[in-house]
Amino acid sequence: MSYLEDDYRPTVTGEVTSRFLPGTSIEIVREIPPGTRFRHVLFDFDGTLSLVREGWPEVMVPMMVEELQATGTRESADELGRHCRDFVMTLNGKQTIYQMIRLADEVRARGGTPRAPSDYKKEYHARLMARIEARRESLRSGAARPQDHLVPGAFGLLSALQAMGLPMYLASGTDEQYVVEEARLLRLVPYFGHRIYGAIEDFRAFSKKMVVERILRENEVEGSALLAFGDGYVEIENVKSAGGVAVAVASDEAGRSGRPDAWKRDRLVGVGADLVIPDFREAPALIAYLFDR
Repeated sequence: MSYLEDDYRPTVTGEVTSRFLPGTSIEIVREIPPGTRFRHVLFDFDGTLSLVREGWPEVMVPMMVEELQATGTRESADELGRHCRDFVMTLNGKQTIYQMIRLADEVRARGGTPRAPSDYKKEYHARLMARIEARRESLRSGAARPQDHLVPGAFGLLSALQAMGLPMYLASGTDEQYVVEEARLLRLVPYFGHRIYGAIEDFRAFSKKMVVERILRENEVEGSALLAFGDGYVEIENVKSAGGVAVAVASDEAGRSGRPDAWKRDRLVGVGADLVIPDFREAPALIAYLFDR
């Protein structure tokens, strides 16, 4: 059940030839056309900028396994865990409710009577908040710096883009109220202002595609004027479909190693990402390539 956001399907097949900017880990999969002038920049939130929710699959998948075990299925916990992780990660990048819709379908397929997807989402969120509350509180109290819970180099890139006078937008599959709150804790609001968008109760009335269309419509610009950064396939696919340029942020969320996450990299190249970066530590070289070619 897809509604307004398509499921992940690779659009780029076969061998991909790419190059790296000399002396960097910035992978160029597709050269930016000469004369491209970016006027607006879109960011995903979780995994692209924020690491506050790092580890969320370790909350979502066990909850789903519990629900499926309650149907009386003969599948083992390990089998269910692998199955749930597969579809959870396949749907990653879409609004959380889509993963809960899939959970309801899985319960039904095993002869159970599912709860409403919105109920599953509430339970998942309660469990997730219990896991990450210490991180949020450390940011509130000042015990942790925003940089401790951001993808490395984020402030450097955002400051450079802001200095260029480029309007920046946040679009997230996380509920908007929490995106705004966590963006505030991470000191990101000065870069985005009111241009922060997230999931709402009526999930059919929000999608990242709608945000992309709104940016282009309200500013009367072509898709080629839009630059996007994301670690999920949805924003990469939406921006490429609109004619923009997409930078895949293949972030190592847990390790912050500076090396790209191979699974993310391959997944995002598969939907047309033009560049791949592991984080924003090499922002000066990235800015130079994108804007000073």
